[in-house]
Parts: sequence; structure tokens; C-alpha cells
Amino acid sequence: MKEREREYCNNLLKQYTKSESLLKHAYAVESCVRAYAEKFNEDVEYWSNAALLHDFDYEMYPTAEEHPFKGAEILKDRGFPEDFIQTILSHADYTGVKRETILQKTLFACDELAGFLTAVTYVRPSKSIDEVEVKSVKKKMKDKAFAKAVSRDDIIKGAEALGVNLDEHIQFCIQAMRNNKDVLGL
Repeated sequence: MKEREREYCNNLLKQYTKSESLLKHAYAVESCVRAYAEKFNEDVEYWSNAALLHDFDYEMYPTAEEHPFKGAEILKDRGFPEDFIQTILSHADYTGVKRETILQKTLFACDELAGFLTAVTYVRPSKSIDEVEVKSVKKKMKDKAFAKAVSRDDIIKGAEALGVNLDEHIQFCIQAMRNNKDVLGL
């Protein structure tokens, strides 16, 4: 039942991740995925913990050869179920793990977008997610020099995979992050 125990998963995240920005990314993705779990009437704790741990190995194993494969090994050794591990693996295209479940599609859809929304927030004068609007996010998406490490294609593909209009997806994730802005520092 570890996959449903947030404290256990959060401690695991912090054991492998020391960077404040990577921790906040995990919490931002978790905020968005949790909100979708509630919307879809799914297992909120399970979904949240998958989001929380999707990049937990990245700081120690940042290469495409290692991340998220090392994390999958660690989770397996700790007794996490195979479907949880497959969800973690599916968030990166290069793993070859197809996104078939609604959780896998949601995690993918929220990962890059949460990072992008954080970047957009940081350039606002107040640095508050409360000032971020869909229009400004879409404008920044067109600026290839802004947050250039974030894949705009993945943001668009993620919304499509969920069957959600891009504007609605962006607004939904903005609201989810607003609901957790104190933890996210936004």
C-alpha cells in the first residue's frame, strides 16, 4: 500500500531530490494530477503519489539512459506495484512505454505544463500564479526562447491525449496550482 501513502512517497522523493526547484516541480505536477483524479473520480492518493514520484530519480540520474529507469528499479525494490512503475516510465516518450491508462495520459499532460506554468509565473511582476491567465500562457508558448527546455509539443499532445481542449487544460492546471500556491511558492 506504499503507493497510496503520501508521507512515505514524499519522504522517498526528498531522499533522492534535494533541489528546491525539482521538489516544487514534483508538487506542481502532483497538484494538477490530483485535481484531475478528483475530476475523473479516480484514486486521488494513488494518482497524486505517481505524480509526486515521476521525477524523483532525476537529480541523481539525469540522463536519458538512467531516468526514469533507475527510479523504476528503486520502486520495484521497494515493493511498488507494476502498474505504478509503468505509469512512472510512461511519462517519458523515450522509454517506449505506451500511455494507455487515463493516469498515464494525465501525468504526461500535466508534467511539461506544470513546469511551463511555473516559468510563466516567475516572470510575472508579483511572481504569483494568481496573475497567470491562459492568454499569457499561450503567448509565452509561441516565444521559443522562453523556457526553451519545455516541450510545447508535449503540452499540446498531452491535452489531445486527454481529449481536453488546450485552453481548458491550461486553465484547469492553473487553478490546481493556485489551490496549492503556498506549497509551490507561487
